[in-house]
Amino acid sequence: MTLHTVILYGCAAAVVVPGTKLIQAEAGGRRVSPAELLRILWRRPVPWVAAAMVALMAAMAVVQTAAPSVMDHLQREPGAPWWRAVTALLVQTSGWVQLAFNLAAIVVIAPVAQRRLGPVWMPLVFLASGVTAQAVSMAGLSPTGGGDSVALCGLLGALATTHLLRPAPMTARLLPLLIPVAGLLLCTLSNNHGVGLLAGCALGALLAMRGLGNAAAHEPGQAQLPPC
Repeated sequence: MTLHTVILYGCAAAVVVPGTKLIQAEAGGRRVSPAELLRILWRRPVPWVAAAMVALMAAMAVVQTAAPSVMDHLQREPGAPWWRAVTALLVQTSGWVQLAFNLAAIVVIAPVAQRRLGPVWMPLVFLASGVTAQAVSMAGLSPTGGGDSVALCGLLGALATTHLLRPAPMTARLLPLLIPVAGLLLCTLSNNHGVGLLAGCALGALLAMRGLGNAAAHEPGQAQLPPC
Protein backbone atom coordinates (compact mmCIF):
# COMPACT_ATOMS: atom_id res chain seq x y z
CA MET A 1 0.00 0.00 0.00
CA THR A 2 1.49 3.34 -1.07
CA LEU A 3 1.69 6.47 1.08
CA HIS A 4 -0.79 8.13 -1.29
CA THR A 5 -3.34 5.38 -0.59
CA VAL A 6 -2.77 5.54 3.16
CA ILE A 7 -3.37 9.31 3.19
CA LEU A 8 -6.44 8.88 0.99
CA TYR A 9 -7.99 6.34 3.35
CA GLY A 10 -7.04 8.54 6.30
CA CYS A 11 -8.85 11.49 4.71
CA ALA A 12 -11.90 9.30 4.09
CA ALA A 13 -11.96 8.35 7.77
CA ALA A 14 -11.49 12.01 8.74
CA VAL A 15 -14.66 12.84 6.81
CA VAL A 16 -16.81 9.79 7.59
CA VAL A 17 -16.22 9.65 11.36
CA PRO A 18 -17.09 13.29 12.23
CA GLY A 19 -19.77 13.26 9.52
CA THR A 20 -21.38 10.27 11.22
CA LYS A 21 -21.25 12.09 14.56
CA LEU A 22 -22.95 15.15 13.05
CA ILE A 23 -25.71 12.92 11.67
CA GLN A 24 -26.09 10.99 14.93
CA ALA A 25 -26.54 14.32 16.69
CA GLU A 26 -30.10 14.29 15.30
CA ALA A 27 -30.68 11.41 17.72
CA GLY A 28 -29.23 13.44 20.59
CA GLY A 29 -25.88 11.76 20.13
CA ARG A 30 -27.36 8.38 21.18
CA ARG A 31 -26.38 5.15 19.50
CA VAL A 32 -29.48 3.91 17.71
CA SER A 33 -30.20 1.25 15.12
CA PRO A 34 -30.06 2.24 11.43
CA ALA A 35 -33.86 1.90 11.19
CA GLU A 36 -34.40 4.14 14.22
CA LEU A 37 -31.91 6.69 12.91
CA LEU A 38 -33.76 6.85 9.60
CA ARG A 39 -37.04 7.34 11.45
CA ILE A 40 -35.51 10.24 13.38
CA LEU A 41 -33.92 11.81 10.31
CA TRP A 42 -37.18 11.71 8.35
CA ARG A 43 -39.50 12.67 11.21
CA ARG A 44 -42.24 15.24 10.80
CA PRO A 45 -42.19 17.89 9.52
CA VAL A 46 -40.80 15.93 6.58
CA PRO A 47 -37.85 17.73 4.91
CA TRP A 48 -39.49 17.85 1.48
CA VAL A 49 -36.57 19.42 -0.36
CA ALA A 50 -34.31 16.61 0.85
CA ALA A 51 -36.98 14.08 -0.12
CA ALA A 52 -37.15 15.55 -3.63
CA MET A 53 -33.36 15.31 -3.99
CA VAL A 54 -33.38 11.67 -2.86
CA ALA A 55 -36.21 10.91 -5.30
CA LEU A 56 -34.32 12.57 -8.17
CA MET A 57 -31.11 10.65 -7.50
CA ALA A 58 -33.02 7.38 -7.08
CA ALA A 59 -34.81 7.99 -10.39
CA MET A 60 -31.50 8.73 -12.12
CA ALA A 61 -30.08 5.51 -10.66
CA VAL A 62 -32.90 3.60 -12.31
CA VAL A 63 -32.40 5.48 -15.59
CA GLN A 64 -28.66 4.86 -15.79
CA THR A 65 -29.15 1.20 -14.86
CA ALA A 66 -31.81 0.69 -17.53
CA ALA A 67 -29.95 2.74 -20.16
CA PRO A 68 -26.22 2.94 -19.31
CA SER A 69 -25.58 5.01 -22.44
CA VAL A 70 -27.21 7.99 -20.73
CA MET A 71 -24.00 8.42 -18.75
CA ASP A 72 -22.10 9.21 -21.95
CA HIS A 73 -24.33 12.25 -22.46
CA LEU A 74 -24.20 13.58 -18.87
CA GLN A 75 -20.79 12.81 -17.40
CA ARG A 76 -17.81 15.12 -17.56
CA GLU A 77 -15.22 14.31 -20.22
CA PRO A 78 -12.47 16.09 -22.16
CA GLY A 79 -13.93 18.71 -24.48
CA ALA A 80 -17.42 18.44 -22.96
CA PRO A 81 -19.65 21.56 -22.80
CA TRP A 82 -19.66 23.54 -19.55
CA TRP A 83 -23.11 22.33 -18.49
CA ARG A 84 -21.70 18.84 -17.96
CA ALA A 85 -20.39 20.24 -14.64
CA VAL A 86 -24.04 20.19 -13.56
CA THR A 87 -25.29 17.01 -15.22
CA ALA A 88 -22.26 15.03 -14.02
CA LEU A 89 -23.84 15.21 -10.55
CA LEU A 90 -26.76 13.11 -11.80
CA VAL A 91 -24.87 9.97 -12.85
CA GLN A 92 -22.64 7.60 -10.91
CA THR A 93 -20.00 6.41 -13.37
CA SER A 94 -17.91 4.11 -11.15
CA GLY A 95 -20.31 1.19 -10.88
CA TRP A 96 -22.65 -0.31 -8.31
CA VAL A 97 -20.51 0.47 -5.26
CA GLN A 98 -20.57 4.20 -6.01
CA LEU A 99 -24.27 4.05 -6.89
CA ALA A 100 -25.27 2.30 -3.66
CA PHE A 101 -22.96 4.33 -1.41
CA ASN A 102 -24.03 7.71 -2.78
CA LEU A 103 -27.73 6.84 -2.58
CA ALA A 104 -27.33 5.74 1.04
CA ALA A 105 -25.29 8.88 1.79
CA ILE A 106 -27.86 11.32 0.39
CA VAL A 107 -30.64 9.57 2.35
CA VAL A 108 -28.90 10.32 5.66
CA ILE A 109 -27.08 13.59 4.88
CA ALA A 110 -29.78 15.56 3.03
CA PRO A 111 -32.43 15.68 5.80
CA VAL A 112 -29.86 16.71 8.41
CA ALA A 113 -28.44 19.38 6.10
CA GLN A 114 -31.92 20.75 5.36
CA ARG A 115 -32.73 21.11 9.05
CA ARG A 116 -29.38 22.75 9.81
CA LEU A 117 -28.97 24.93 6.73
CA GLY A 118 -32.61 25.46 5.75
CA PRO A 119 -34.65 24.33 2.72
CA VAL A 120 -33.24 27.07 0.46
CA TRP A 121 -29.56 27.00 1.40
CA MET A 122 -29.20 23.23 1.57
CA PRO A 123 -29.77 22.58 -2.17
CA LEU A 124 -27.77 25.72 -3.04
CA VAL A 125 -24.78 24.45 -1.04
CA PHE A 126 -25.19 21.02 -2.67
CA LEU A 127 -25.20 22.52 -6.17
CA ALA A 128 -22.53 25.15 -5.62
CA SER A 129 -20.01 22.79 -4.03
CA GLY A 130 -20.80 19.96 -6.44
CA VAL A 131 -20.62 22.10 -9.58
CA THR A 132 -17.41 23.74 -8.37
CA ALA A 133 -15.78 20.34 -7.87
CA GLN A 134 -17.03 19.09 -11.24
CA ALA A 135 -15.83 22.25 -13.01
CA VAL A 136 -12.36 21.99 -11.44
CA SER A 137 -12.29 18.32 -12.45
CA MET A 138 -13.22 19.18 -16.04
CA ALA A 139 -10.44 21.77 -16.09
CA GLY A 140 -7.89 18.99 -15.70
CA LEU A 141 -8.03 17.57 -12.17
CA SER A 142 -10.10 14.54 -13.22
CA PRO A 143 -11.56 15.14 -16.70
CA THR A 144 -13.73 12.03 -17.01
CA GLY A 145 -16.44 10.73 -14.67
CA GLY A 146 -19.46 11.75 -12.64
CA GLY A 147 -21.18 11.42 -9.29
CA ASP A 148 -22.81 13.47 -6.55
CA SER A 149 -20.37 12.51 -3.78
CA VAL A 150 -18.51 15.80 -4.27
CA ALA A 151 -21.77 17.68 -3.59
CA LEU A 152 -22.50 15.50 -0.55
CA CYS A 153 -19.00 16.35 0.69
CA GLY A 154 -20.01 19.99 0.31
CA LEU A 155 -23.00 19.45 2.61
CA LEU A 156 -20.78 17.74 5.19
CA GLY A 157 -18.31 20.61 4.93
CA ALA A 158 -21.07 23.14 5.54
CA LEU A 159 -22.38 21.15 8.51
CA ALA A 160 -18.87 20.99 9.94
CA THR A 161 -18.14 24.72 9.73
CA THR A 162 -21.56 25.81 11.00
CA HIS A 163 -20.88 23.53 13.97
CA LEU A 164 -17.32 24.81 14.41
CA LEU A 165 -18.38 28.47 14.42
CA ARG A 166 -21.16 28.16 16.97
CA PRO A 167 -20.45 28.90 20.65
CA ALA A 168 -19.07 25.68 22.12
CA PRO A 169 -16.09 24.41 24.13
CA MET A 170 -12.96 23.83 22.06
CA THR A 171 -13.11 20.10 22.76
CA ALA A 172 -16.49 19.98 20.98
CA ARG A 173 -14.89 21.42 17.85
CA LEU A 174 -11.93 19.09 17.45
CA LEU A 175 -13.68 16.26 15.58
CA PRO A 176 -15.53 18.44 13.01
CA LEU A 177 -12.25 20.29 12.41
CA LEU A 178 -10.96 17.12 10.73
CA ILE A 179 -13.34 17.69 7.79
CA PRO A 180 -11.77 20.92 6.43
CA VAL A 181 -8.31 19.49 7.17
CA ALA A 182 -9.21 16.41 5.11
CA GLY A 183 -10.44 18.73 2.35
CA LEU A 184 -7.07 20.46 2.19
CA LEU A 185 -5.18 17.16 2.12
CA LEU A 186 -7.43 15.75 -0.61
CA CYS A 187 -6.77 18.82 -2.74
CA THR A 188 -3.03 18.24 -2.41
CA LEU A 189 -3.69 14.70 -3.65
CA SER A 190 -5.58 16.10 -6.67
CA ASN A 191 -8.79 14.44 -5.44
CA ASN A 192 -11.93 16.36 -6.44
CA HIS A 193 -13.71 15.47 -3.19
CA GLY A 194 -11.38 17.92 -1.49
CA VAL A 195 -12.72 20.70 -3.71
CA GLY A 196 -16.29 19.82 -2.74
CA LEU A 197 -15.40 19.72 0.96
CA LEU A 198 -13.63 23.08 0.93
CA ALA A 199 -16.39 24.74 -1.10
CA GLY A 200 -18.96 23.47 1.37
CA CYS A 201 -16.84 24.57 4.33
CA ALA A 202 -16.56 28.08 2.87
CA LEU A 203 -20.30 28.30 2.26
CA GLY A 204 -21.05 26.94 5.73
CA ALA A 205 -18.75 29.55 7.27
CA LEU A 206 -20.54 32.28 5.33
CA LEU A 207 -23.93 31.04 6.53
CA ALA A 208 -22.69 30.79 10.12
CA MET A 209 -21.35 34.34 10.05
CA ARG A 210 -24.69 35.55 8.71
CA GLY A 211 -26.49 33.69 11.49
CA LEU A 212 -28.24 31.30 9.06
CA GLY A 213 -26.32 28.10 9.54
CA ASN A 214 -28.35 26.81 12.47
CA ALA A 215 -31.62 28.55 11.67
CA ALA A 216 -33.43 25.25 11.41
CA ALA A 217 -32.39 24.39 14.96
CA HIS A 218 -34.93 26.94 16.14
CA GLU A 219 -37.84 25.10 14.55
CA PRO A 220 -40.39 23.70 17.00
CA GLY A 221 -39.29 20.31 18.20
CA GLN A 222 -35.77 20.62 16.77
CA ALA A 223 -33.05 19.70 19.22
CA GLN A 224 -29.87 21.73 19.49
CA LEU A 225 -26.80 20.04 18.06
CA PRO A 226 -24.86 18.50 20.96
CA PRO A 227 -21.08 18.52 21.15
CA CYS A 228 -19.41 15.94 18.88
